[in-house]
Amino acid sequence: MNAATVKEIRDELEVLPQKQLVDIIQRLARFKKENKELLTYLLFEAHDLSGYVAGVRLEMDASMLDINPRHLYQAKKTIRKTLRLTSKYIRFSGSRQAEAELLIHFCSLLNRSGIELERNQVLLNLYGNQIKKIKQGIATLHDDLQYDLSKQLEELSRPGSQI
Repeated sequence: MNAATVKEIRDELEVLPQKQLVDIIQRLARFKKENKELLTYLLFEAHDLSGYVAGVRLEMDASMLDINPRHLYQAKKTIRKTLRLTSKYIRFSGSRQAEAELLIHFCSLLNRSGIELERNQVLLNLYGNQIKKIKQGIATLHDDLQYDLSKQLEELSRPGSQI
């Protein structure tokens, strides 16, 4: 079975009656947890981006509390898990502003974790890649937001070098 293109799906959805459309969305929500999470975001949280970002930050804080800096292997697993979770929430929002804010928060959590990033090349590369993503996201925003987020980015100090 070949999947239809996004345009074909959109065209078909536009001609369906509302009742049938609701049934399709409910059925879609039953199959994957991520589909249900995306629908929850779109229906209940998309109108309040700042509240959504604040909620994601709290979840990130809770996730990073599990880090054990003495066991680097376990710490890396927790950090990657937190980053995957953050990336999923960024994808849901589709907002460059939310992306920059959440990645800045992730990097600040990583700095405060007590792990010596400069001693582990994998974590140092992960950190550097997030800084690059932040810079790319900030470049597409409005000038006022660029200034505010750039200030926050400057406060993050990359281990062993300046940002």
